Amino acid sequence: MFKIFGGNSAKRLTATDAVALVISGEMTVIDCRETAELKASGTAMGGVHIPLSLIMMKADPKSPDFDKRIDPAKPIAIFCASGGRSAMGAQALERLGYQAHNIGGFGDWVNAGGAVQR
Repeated sequence: MFKIFGGNSAKRLTATDAVALVISGEMTVIDCRETAELKASGTAMGGVHIPLSLIMMKADPKSPDFDKRIDPAKPIAIFCASGGRSAMGAQALERLGYQAHNIGGFGDWVNAGGAVQR
């Protein structure tokens, strides 16, 4: 069966939960949209931008291209435009050993009170 929302917890992490955890420094947020999408709308304040196609390379601590802004010890909230790509991203992150949660789309982040940077 396919995981639709990503994340391995019994309770789905909401965007509101994720915003609070990111603000407190307990969670990393990844925007897996393409660069043009970020330019059009901005992204999560303090978030890490990694397009879905680069997740396996940039999030793997063993990779020479590992993005050091990701702390393997912290859970990750991931979003895209509507939740589809972030579901795939959450599954990829889980395969790398992360606790990952698909929080949906950028609009979910914004509607939950998440700060935006342009």
